[in-house]
Amino acid sequence: MTDNPDEHILEAIGRCRVVIRNGEVIEVGEAKIRSCPLTKKFAHPISTLDKESVKANIEHRIKAWGMCTPRREVSDTREFVGFGASELLSFGLSAGLIDAAVLACDGAGTVIVTKPALVQGIGGRMSGLVKTVPYTDVIHRIEENGGVVIDKVHAGLDQTAGVARAYALGHKNVAVTVAIPEEAKKIRSLYPDAIIFGVHVTGLNQDEADMLVSASDLVTSCASRTLREIAGKKALLQAGVAVPIFAMTKKAKDLIIEKIRQSREQVLFKTTRLPALSEQQPEPLV
Repeated sequence: MTDNPDEHILEAIGRCRVVIRNGEVIEVGEAKIRSCPLTKKFAHPISTLDKESVKANIEHRIKAWGMCTPRREVSDTREFVGFGASELLSFGLSAGLIDAAVLACDGAGTVIVTKPALVQGIGGRMSGLVKTVPYTDVIHRIEENGGVVIDKVHAGLDQTAGVARAYALGHKNVAVTVAIPEEAKKIRSLYPDAIIFGVHVTGLNQDEADMLVSASDLVTSCASRTLREIAGKKALLQAGVAVPIFAMTKKAKDLIIEKIRQSREQVLFKTTRLPALSEQQPEPLV
């Protein structure tokens, strides 16, 4: 393990490459999209996705809660979006529908989480993590909250190994977030009962989107045109109309419906052909 700040790589808002080194944003690539309805609701809102606004948003995350630094906060109870991956998995844990979630966390790598607040703290404000390094302080906070870090030495990102460890620890209903279609397919073949949540899908081509949808129980749409088309036609349920989440299996549908049942929010139910999309979509869909 090391406490020396090093390099973290994210595929952040609009799937632009962001490099953070020693707590500083040193590189921001071009975003694949110009705007997204969700970015306007951020704590540090973004109207137009350009390098300057993305850099300012990432810098706000570093300053506000220590993303990609040893002071990274890992516990939170606030919902940022109603049907986001962390919100649904947090609810699944609290409702007893799942008993462990396998996530990716900057400063720790792949982790196994059993407490709702830890799921939300790790995943609620996280972007697509490509590379990270281990921080003793972050790992300690995760373990204090009952989490398990798969690779304390290198903070490796290996969702398949995380699922394997979760089952080895005796968990029966394991959920996992997966951004790589080939990895989702592998996990499905090795662990057919796992609840797979496909995330970070902007820019997937037709074959990649089809592979991810076929392997997943739940899948977010991000700014993906192919995902909307493929998942929308096969989904049993859609949550949201701007950046929808698609439930591909009955147990995923049951998870969303149970979250709605326990919510105090007003809800509209309507039988219709999917996908059902509002005019407020990310632009452009890619």
